[in-house]
Amino acid sequence: MQTTNFDVLIIGGGAAGFFAAIACAEANPKLKIGILERGKEVLNKVRISGGGRCNVTHACFEPAELAKNYPRGGRELLGAFHRFSCSDTVKWFESRSVKLKIEDDGRMFPISNMSQSIINCLEHSTQKLGINVQIGIRVDKMQLVGEHWQLQTTHHGNFFAKKIMVAAGSSTAVWDSLKTLGHRIVEPVPSLFTFNIKDARLENLLGLSVPKAKIKVAGVKNLSSEGPLLITHWGLSGPAILRLSAWGARILAEKKYQFTIIVDWLNEDDVAEKLAQIKEKSPKKLVFSNPQFALPSRLWEKLVAAANISPTLRWVDLNKQLSQNLYQQLTQSEFKATGKSVFKEEFVTAGGVDLKEIDFRTFGSKIHPNLFFAGEILDIDAVTGGFNFQAAWTGGWIAGQEMAKM
Repeated sequence: MQTTNFDVLIIGGGAAGFFAAIACAEANPKLKIGILERGKEVLNKVRISGGGRCNVTHACFEPAELAKNYPRGGRELLGAFHRFSCSDTVKWFESRSVKLKIEDDGRMFPISNMSQSIINCLEHSTQKLGINVQIGIRVDKMQLVGEHWQLQTTHHGNFFAKKIMVAAGSSTAVWDSLKTLGHRIVEPVPSLFTFNIKDARLENLLGLSVPKAKIKVAGVKNLSSEGPLLITHWGLSGPAILRLSAWGARILAEKKYQFTIIVDWLNEDDVAEKLAQIKEKSPKKLVFSNPQFALPSRLWEKLVAAANISPTLRWVDLNKQLSQNLYQQLTQSEFKATGKSVFKEEFVTAGGVDLKEIDFRTFGSKIHPNLFFAGEILDIDAVTGGFNFQAAWTGGWIAGQEMAKM
């Protein structure tokens, strides 16, 4: 059976794996370093991220603020972000002739608007450094043999290395292998998903959005979110929904994605008082055809109809009950979610290796020496906006630096 020896081997050819290999090789050029990827191509998530543009990171340059974007892992990553943060990511890519730009919402992309720019940069760096990248290799088992790690594969023999890093994302096969090594795997559940909702108030409003809605899950304390809200053909999406899905990932999984959300479309103060002022200033105008609060007219009409206000009713004719109905539809609309949908192709999970078992000064295992982790294999996930990639860059860089010490 074929045997291949390395100093450092990385399982997983994604963002974290490539970044770790490059950091390791640059810190110690003498090492023989390899990347083993089970798929047919490397850096697949980089390729599809941001609609093919690659949301590399976020313009959040204070580590304490950055850490707040991680429902799981924020506390553990805080120290790591002081060592390698978003500004370091920007400098890293720009030093390799890949300039990044900041969009209005803080997301950062290559100025080319093409994820291929990031892929080319990472692949060129591995080639320049002599890193051995192999595809189509699935690691079936990891075990310590003396002072070396043995990686067993079905069709490609055994690989040996002094140090290994697992960056295989949400691979159940790798998780199973890690369990045999004594690591605890926090059961994965989806994060970053949209809500499936069938409701007459949303029908034929595909693509409409509001800029600053506030959403909360009924009956769950302290689970709310605010920001842009988008109506889709399957229900509700947008940053406010995605943030809520990330922070509520485990709670919503326990509910089997059957729950009620309360939507405040306006997220403004004194809405009742403002409605009274509108009634006074425009008494003879029709409520139905007189949209307020900068809401899209079609959404306004749906909410007015849901408040049992007829199309021919004027503002002056609104009685106390109808005024209360309208107030509730604008600020306390209830919608029943009946399931979830993956946000584009960017499937993210909450779950993975228990963070208590990781030394975040090195991203090394507390159970086994010379075993490291980075990326989605860990029970770390973030809201949308480049934060998941930033965790991968940070973890990969720190682990790479540590593995270079021989």
